[in-house]
Amino acid sequence: MWEFLTSFWRPAIEILFIWFLIYSVIRFFQGTRAMQLLLGLIILVVIFLAAKFFELNSIIWVLSKVFAVGVVAILIIFQPEMRRALVRIGSTMSGGFLRGSGTIEEVIRACDQMSRRGVGALIAFERDVGLKNYIESGMMIDAKITAELLVSIFDPNTPTHDGAVIIAGDRLASCGSLFPLTQASDLPSSMGTRHRAAIGITEESDAVCVVVSEETGNISVSVFGNLTKALDLEDLKRILEGLFKPAEKDKNFFKEFIKKNQKLFQFHGKTKES
Repeated sequence: MWEFLTSFWRPAIEILFIWFLIYSVIRFFQGTRAMQLLLGLIILVVIFLAAKFFELNSIIWVLSKVFAVGVVAILIIFQPEMRRALVRIGSTMSGGFLRGSGTIEEVIRACDQMSRRGVGALIAFERDVGLKNYIESGMMIDAKITAELLVSIFDPNTPTHDGAVIIAGDRLASCGSLFPLTQASDLPSSMGTRHRAAIGITEESDAVCVVVSEETGNISVSVFGNLTKALDLEDLKRILEGLFKPAEKDKNFFKEFIKKNQKLFQFHGKTKES
């Protein structure tokens, strides 16, 4: 009896693990340029298996040579996506921190003022994954965070208004920083550079990014490549305070919080407003 159960649960676990792994890979690449390459690889594997079945030796030989070279090509082509996956795994396993509520209040107050005036803004909160490279790409600052300072940085007449502000802990670390733009292919053409940069930096790291649209005045938040639709100040406060609860309570808090707030968070470009 024990041997029968052992022979049953081991294959079941292996099948479930492989299924989950394939499903996770497809979901991770969905909406990116790499998805087309992944589909191409899947087609080649299907052709290879069919050639094996029908004993088409010439096709088997050609595809075996392609796969031998393809291992290196895959590592190069999928390097950005692999890095993002490892970052997400690492940030899930690491602990969090408690941010002072004063910082969040000042950011919300600044977003309110800029939204009313139609001033665009991009504000990133550093979390477990360091943003040192992006901090150094802008003007490094070590200042106390106030709404007035943030509003002055994003004033259209200042040279730093097109870049991003990075908040590390309870200090303003830099302004005018440059973020990578998302490569997601399902974004609407109407989505501006700030929103693409917000999605891009949250794909590369576990940062939380707040965006104020210059065109509409709408406020959005991006986490792990997920972008909210237009938020009012109450929703913005609820999201920021929820995301920065101590992670000791739940190491998967980010993902769980997004699931509980699906009406606000949408995947990539499927936002109601940009």
